[in-house]
This record gives sequence, C-alpha cells and structure tokens, in this order.
Amino acid sequence: MDIRWEIRTFEALSNEELYQILRLRNEVFVVEQQCAYQDADNYDQLAVHVMGMTRAGLAAYTRVFGPGIKFDMASIGRVVTAGFARRHGFGREVMHVSIATVQDKWGKMPIKISAQQYLQKFYESLGFVQRSDTYMEDNIPHIEMIRD
Repeated sequence: MDIRWEIRTFEALSNEELYQILRLRNEVFVVEQQCAYQDADNYDQLAVHVMGMTRAGLAAYTRVFGPGIKFDMASIGRVVTAGFARRHGFGREVMHVSIATVQDKWGKMPIKISAQQYLQKFYESLGFVQRSDTYMEDNIPHIEMIRD
C-alpha cells in the first residue's frame, strides 16, 4: 500500500481533508476505543497536521505543536492509524514524519506526548522515555513520555 505524506497548517487544510481527519479520529477514539471525549478542543487551529494519504483515504494522522501550545515543549498528539491501514508500518512512519516535522519547524528539541499506556513499548522504540506515573485521561490509562 503506497502512502503520501501531507503536512498542513489548519488554514491550509481543504474541507475534505479536515472532514477525513475528524472522521478518522471519531472512528478510532470515540467508536473503536469507546471513549466519549471532546475532540474539537480548539487546538486544531494551532496545530500542524501530518496526514498519510492512500488511495483508500486518510491512513495515518497526527497533530504537531510547537513549544508553549500544549506543553512547555513541542508535542505530538492524536496519533491514529485507520483500521484498513494497520499492519503496514504507518503508525511508526507517521511518528517519524511527525518528529521530522517538529525538527524542521522548530529545531531539534525535546518532544512530549501523552501516550496511551498500552503503547509504551512502541513509543520507547522511537526514543521516548516515560516521565510520569500512570494517569487517567478520558478513562484511558496514559503516561507522559519525552523524547530528548
């Protein structure tokens, strides 16, 4: 499966791209993970959106922030891979593209994430280190992780 990476500010997103982002986040976080939470949190307008597009549609996505927006350092969030695109390495690839996007836009700096705890080993394989005890976010166990 071929994937094409698109990186856009909120203002540069087309209506179709924004719809695909919101639909994918809803499909995975709200429906699949059965988590009722406020996805439209007024941070999308401040984010850089990393989208992995395939012929079938949006396959992988993150939103990236510079320092001082979500945390005191750069951050990556809303990391998601569509069901049809799993087991192709797109989760790892979207994180590599997102880390590179942080470095391209703001230089080499620490990156903080709020990771679902079950994905701890995945994020560790990308250089992130656990920096907090487990906490509940939207009724899902999370940990704070930082990549220096």
